[in-house]
Amino acid sequence: MEVRRIQVGAALAAALVLVLTAAGCGGEDDGAADRPPPPARPADFPKVGGGKTLAELRKEVGAEGPVLSPAVSQLEPGTNRFGFGLFDRARSQIADAPVAVYVAPVGGGAAQGPFVARSKSLAVKPQFQSRSVASDPDAAKSLYVSQPEFSRPGRYEVVGVARLDNRLVAATSAGPALTVLKDSRVPEVGERAPRTSTPTKADAGGNLSQIDTRRPPSTMHDVDFADVVSRRPAILIFSTPALCTSRVCGPVVDVAEQVKARRSGDAAFVHMEIFRNNEIDQGYRPQVLEWKLPTEPWLFAVDRRGRVAARLEGAFSAEELERAVDAAVKG
Repeated sequence: MEVRRIQVGAALAAALVLVLTAAGCGGEDDGAADRPPPPARPADFPKVGGGKTLAELRKEVGAEGPVLSPAVSQLEPGTNRFGFGLFDRARSQIADAPVAVYVAPVGGGAAQGPFVARSKSLAVKPQFQSRSVASDPDAAKSLYVSQPEFSRPGRYEVVGVARLDNRLVAATSAGPALTVLKDSRVPEVGERAPRTSTPTKADAGGNLSQIDTRRPPSTMHDVDFADVVSRRPAILIFSTPALCTSRVCGPVVDVAEQVKARRSGDAAFVHMEIFRNNEIDQGYRPQVLEWKLPTEPWLFAVDRRGRVAARLEGAFSAEELERAVDAAVKG
């Protein structure tokens, strides 16, 4: 099949993941991201078993293909949501190829997989696309999401296998080995959410540019998270549209705006910026430190009991956010 590629200008290794020590986000969508690729099936990819390693898998596949850029950092034993981008050597984003990922312990352990990935669009309706995204041609337009399983804590290698031009090619990870933690410091599903106070439009004296780098500012600053948590379901998104390098921060806030327009009666939506006074040099806002976030963006869906019902790290689609809202509502 001939795959569609979307040109992006960010460095490959940072294309879809932001570590807070970095800093830029935003993109115009041509509608192509709305067309999903054919669904990948496990039967479409090489089998592993009998102790086959990732090195043996690469040898079996043969050709070296695109670069796989992980978009998550918090992984734990069991099944995980693993978001990633796929890029060719010209730094163009590949958005419609069947893909699966395989994982194995660092050092040559037995490979596990294939864990097929689904392509997720970051496109929104025109009325919800911000100027900051529309003016950024490098903004992310899609991502892949798979559900790999990890048997125990430790460091793991990840390799993707993609079907490009009717042949299977290996996709090598652009980042370091994945770290699977015994217990994440970031609030997990089932844990009580920190009762964090977030700045509101009233706190900013109506000048939303003080608390929001999106253009125009988002509509998610009417309530203080601390005033609604444990009283009604709430969606809290940590993201800085103008100050992240991953190119997904602007698009995910646009996604949240679109979902909020339909679901504001079900949950309170709150957007929280990352840096004090929106200045990187001034460090992180206390809310980011309280939630112990090592990356951004993050989204937390909190039920009416004040417990985390769902969490999403990195880019996420409207479909994924809708499911997170449902989880918060059902409690």
